[in-house]
Amino acid sequence: MGDPPDEMPLVFMYHSIASYTEDPYLITVRPERFEAQMHWLWRHGRRGVSMRTLLDRRRRGEGGDLVGLTFDDGYLDFFDHVPRVLARYGFTATVFAIAGRLGGTNEWDGDGPRKRLMDARNLRELVAMGIEIGSHGMRHVHVPALPPDGVEDELLHSRELLESVIDTPVTGFCYPYGDVDGKTITSVREARYDYACAVSHSAWDSRFAIPRVYVGDRDTGLRLRAKRLRHRIRTGDSRLEPAVRD
Repeated sequence: MGDPPDEMPLVFMYHSIASYTEDPYLITVRPERFEAQMHWLWRHGRRGVSMRTLLDRRRRGEGGDLVGLTFDDGYLDFFDHVPRVLARYGFTATVFAIAGRLGGTNEWDGDGPRKRLMDARNLRELVAMGIEIGSHGMRHVHVPALPPDGVEDELLHSRELLESVIDTPVTGFCYPYGDVDGKTITSVREARYDYACAVSHSAWDSRFAIPRVYVGDRDTGLRLRAKRLRHRIRTGDSRLEPAVRD
């Protein structure tokens, strides 16, 4: 069945998939929980896909059964745990990588454990597996607070660097921290991205600020069902056409 194709699509937002003892920012999902969440989607007739696939199908008025799977920051544990689970169910996903921190760590997180990020070789291997790579900027900073040259660096230079690494077009952007306003949306459109992902629902909901559903380690099937229903209530009248609301 699925959602009507003209509703704002359901997109899950993940970060790190790993076993853990400390997680102050609630960004980590244990591998066994993640696999259970993917099984829940599959059991309910849903298919997890990349944002590129999701939006391409929506353009054709199709894909009501599809769920976007996104992973922010490009943690190395994605490479270690996620592809085999996706392959088991015939799913794909989008990883939003931080172009200027490839092979580094999550230095922007003041507290909590350091987590390694994927390097260029890892990203190329993911592309070969059918995983989409999008840009999460150069350094993981608050884009709306930057001067014009800083915005250009985060939007344009990050894409150029990632494209040089993976030799594939990078068409999607994800706002670090979910920070988005009308001016930033305009900058993303002018940078010729095809879409951009935000975090929560807001007045800016559009193809260039697509809201996503946070998924955490506590999310069982019952909680995922509740989040899906809440998403449908909030976005039932939303559309995917670009909206500029400066």
